[in-house]
Amino acid sequence: MTIQEIEEQIIDEFSAFDDWMDKYAYIIDLGRECPIIDEKDKTESNLIQGCQSRVWLSCEARDGRLYFRADSDAVITKGIISLLIRTFDGQTPADIVKADVRFIEEIGLKEHLSPTRSNGLTAMLKQIKMYALAHTV
Repeated sequence: MTIQEIEEQIIDEFSAFDDWMDKYAYIIDLGRECPIIDEKDKTESNLIQGCQSRVWLSCEARDGRLYFRADSDAVITKGIISLLIRTFDGQTPADIVKADVRFIEEIGLKEHLSPTRSNGLTAMLKQIKMYALAHTV
């Protein structure tokens, strides 16, 4: 699936909820399904700077595609990073770099996060894009 197709799926899933408490509960549920980073990869270099909670993100390049794993000590943050991983896992670095990531605005996520969580979301997205830039050929 393309990044855009995955984003459409996410937008459709969130459209099923009328209020933000249900959306938060769904984000928390998604966090439980997050591809967990290996304990050995919970290092300072994999820690995302700019997040209020601790978020680790690792990236592995295989066959021209990037694969991500993450963990966080906060359940909502873990759900947010799992949405980003779902969007970008298995994609090419070039596609990740040029992606607009419109689902964040479409589902209203950014406007319903505290300023510190919103900054964390930006930092997570920036780190994913930095991994992609580092692997762009």
